[in-house]
Amino acid sequence: MASTPRPTPTPYDTDKYPKTLKVFLDHCGQRRCKSAFIQDILPNILSSIGNGKSQLNVIGVGSGAGDVDVEMLTQLHLKHPWARLDYETVEPSRHQLRKFRETVNQNSHFDFVKFTWNEMTDTEFEEHWKQKNITKKVDFIHMVEMLYYVKDPEAAINFFHSLLDKNGKLLIILADEVCSQVRVSKVVQGQLCQEYHPSSALSIEVIKSLLDARGVVYESYQLLSTVDITDCFTEGHETGELLLDFLTKVQDFSKRASPELRREVMTVLRDCSVEKDGRVMANDSHSVLIINALD
Repeated sequence: MASTPRPTPTPYDTDKYPKTLKVFLDHCGQRRCKSAFIQDILPNILSSIGNGKSQLNVIGVGSGAGDVDVEMLTQLHLKHPWARLDYETVEPSRHQLRKFRETVNQNSHFDFVKFTWNEMTDTEFEEHWKQKNITKKVDFIHMVEMLYYVKDPEAAINFFHSLLDKNGKLLIILADEVCSQVRVSKVVQGQLCQEYHPSSALSIEVIKSLLDARGVVYESYQLLSTVDITDCFTEGHETGELLLDFLTKVQDFSKRASPELRREVMTVLRDCSVEKDGRVMANDSHSVLIINALD
């Protein structure tokens, strides 16, 4: 039986996580797929929110360094150029939040947005919202690949869904069941530090089941992508080890895992990959859910 890795620190509290994330993004097609969706499909979805209001309220949950947020805000402004945007950012990483703020400060064209920077987790934000007895409704909320780190994804979705105004939209992006991240996480899930990665093997299919059970109306779009994991098969390769850290959501995975567990993970990665031009390309498919406001 594979031995249990020592508890891993939360990625939000380490300097290594941004580097790990960058390596992953540099080796996959996620950015291209997300950008294509934001530029080609999202504008039509955003056109129906607000109903001509002079101010649109927006929340980004788990915004990270704001790369996706910036693209979405730009498209929202193009669709509603007359509206001011009141934007709440919910992000627990001080490092990532600082990068987001720097990006905004360096771009004067974001003067149509009023930013509120919340260095909080989703649960802390919910407590803050309720303690302050905030009653404003929100026109657009996005949760991009952050539900893996949430202790109760269903509760998080229910809370933010309840904040939507009439015609409001909640956007969720999450990995598909066949994605290499989900399949690898299932192998190591029981040996992860659940305090930090309680939903590491969560897939979009699970979220759809939860929504279907409640009769919630949503639209679904698939983002087909791959990630180059060739370097993962060279033990000790810096890039490969960082990719493994990201895919397993365990910092220093190869040092913490037993040889048996590492071999099992590599077998799973090989099974969900294809070879192309001498490179090993793993499945990295994700889906987008667009959830309508409650009736």
